[in-house]
This record gives sequence, C-alpha cells and structure tokens, in this order.
Amino acid sequence: MTRFYAQILYSALVYLGVASVAQAEPSQELLHQLNAQVLRVQVALANGSYGLGSGVVVAKDEIVTNCHVVANAASISVVSNGASFNVSAIKPDWRHDICILKAEGLDAPVARIGSSEALKYEQPVFTIGYPGFLPIPTSTFGVVKGLYPMDGSVVVRATSSFNMGASGGGVFDREGNLVGVITLKSPGHNSYYYNMPVEWVKAALKLPEQTVNAKSELPFWALAPEQWPYFMKIVHPYLTEDWNALLSIASEWATKEPNTTEAWFYLAAAEYAAKNYQKAEEHMYRVVAMNEQHSQAIYYLGLIAEESGKHNEAMMNVAALNKLDEVAAMQLKVAMGLTPATEK
Repeated sequence: MTRFYAQILYSALVYLGVASVAQAEPSQELLHQLNAQVLRVQVALANGSYGLGSGVVVAKDEIVTNCHVVANAASISVVSNGASFNVSAIKPDWRHDICILKAEGLDAPVARIGSSEALKYEQPVFTIGYPGFLPIPTSTFGVVKGLYPMDGSVVVRATSSFNMGASGGGVFDREGNLVGVITLKSPGHNSYYYNMPVEWVKAALKLPEQTVNAKSELPFWALAPEQWPYFMKIVHPYLTEDWNALLSIASEWATKEPNTTEAWFYLAAAEYAAKNYQKAEEHMYRVVAMNEQHSQAIYYLGLIAEESGKHNEAMMNVAALNKLDEVAAMQLKVAMGLTPATEK
C-alpha cells in the first residue's frame, strides 16, 4: 500500500466512524409532511388512453414531474388531498426529462429544494411516489451509489428502488430536502435506479410556459444507445461481465472525462477482470483518492491486497467497508475466506 493511499484510507475510517452513526429511516412525522408535497399526476393521452405518474410541488401552483409522464398529453391533472386540479400549462425541458406543470389554485405545501451536487456516496436517501394504482404514496429507502456529472449537475443513482407510476416523484435526504426526481431504471433484475438532479428543476422553473399538448421530444436516456451518456453505456457490459466491451467503453470515458470518478472505477473493474492487477490497483487508488466513500473501489482494493498476500492491508479495507457498506464488507470477507469466528 502506498503511503498516500494509507492516509486516504485512514481518513476515510475516521470520517466513517462518525458518518455511520444513526443511519435511520426518516421519522413518520417527516414522511407525513413530505407525502403532502408529492402528488398523483393523471394524463389523458391524445390516442384516447390514460397514463399515471407522480409529481412534487416545487413552487406555488407548480409541480415538477418527468416529461415522459406527460408526453403526448391531451389533458393533465394532479390530485392533492383527494381533489383534482387541471394543469393549464407546462414548462418542458424535454432533453433532461424535467417538466414543470402549472395547476392554479393548488393548495399544497411546497418542497424545500436541496442540492443534488452536495450528495455523497453512501448517503441515505428515500423516495416518495405513487407506483401503480395505489391511492396513497409509497416510500422506499436506500443510499447514493453513483453521481454522474452531466450538463451542469449530477445524475443520481441510488439503491432506493421504484416502480412504474412513481416516475416524477421525489428523492429526499434525511432532512426532508428534495434532492432528485425519480426518473428511470435500467432493464433487468439488477437494475440501476436513476434520478434527475434538482439543479435541472430549478432551471426548468425559469423556462417559458407552453400548452399542455406541446410537441414532445425524447429525453437523453431514450435516444439510440450510441447517443447515451457513458454512465448508461457501461451498465449492460458490467452486469453481464462483458469485460472487453466494458474496457473499451470505460477507456474512452476516462479519456474524455478524466475528472469523472466512475470512469476510472469501471476501467479498473475491467482491468481486474482481465487480471491486469497492477493497472487495476493503480486506477482503484485513483478512484478512492477522488472519492474516499467509494465502497466498490475499496472492495476491489481489498481483493487485490488479499490476492497479493497483503492480508493486513486487505483487513484495513474490510474495516473501512464495515463502516461504509456492510453488504460489501461481508462480500469481501467471504472472498477472503473469513468468517466471524475466524476473523482477527
């Protein structure tokens, strides 16, 4: 282990000893308050069918939702406390899938907008939305696992899952600040859940109003795969262990966006799979230097250390993960052949 990395890991252990205290779910009182800020969005489509989604009150008479929820709408309404309000206009940011709905006379509390850019990896967050046909909002809880720089902010990946109908709902931090908008998940069983940043919401509030049936455009994530951002391109090869494809995409990503932590992580993961351990370790060090709370990088460094015969170094990584991500810590222990009874 380099002295530089040892200092980083020691700092992370000290920090995490404080940060890991009381990772509790929000109180029922806070959830009750926030539930009133999250509304059901109902859409009558031009083809005669209907659609459902969720939205969050972000200003007086203004609700944010996803543009894909209201695309091709003939009419839109929102439901607050059992009452329905017609939407008279929208402010669409089609590219970023952020639409502001105007519903005059809406008597609902306004969400306190936080910052997506200020989020940290492993920070607890929770979602509120209306999945399916449920008459009441549903909450899911998780932690931040990815922050992907894009267009002046960061797209947020978190483990707080969501289902169809929750799109446009809110992602909140433990203090009840709105820090993201529920948007999409990747296909498959091990889905990645993506949330659009509140910085894009604040920008959309300043856009000019358009009619409800304004011509829609595709969001960035619905374009052809070759037009996707890198953080979407790497998901399938990483989850399916197509390491050659991952190496190619991640190499290009790291070249074009050298300040993006995730580019180096996925490059290192591909190098590790190819048994290029020296490069993998070098790049994982770089990831942790850029983000000391990157649990996946710490996990890989533990693997590399153990496989290199540096057991004490591997145990330091276990200790860091115990404070940061208990699931990853257990996975590393299993990979190292440790059990609670034999662990030293």
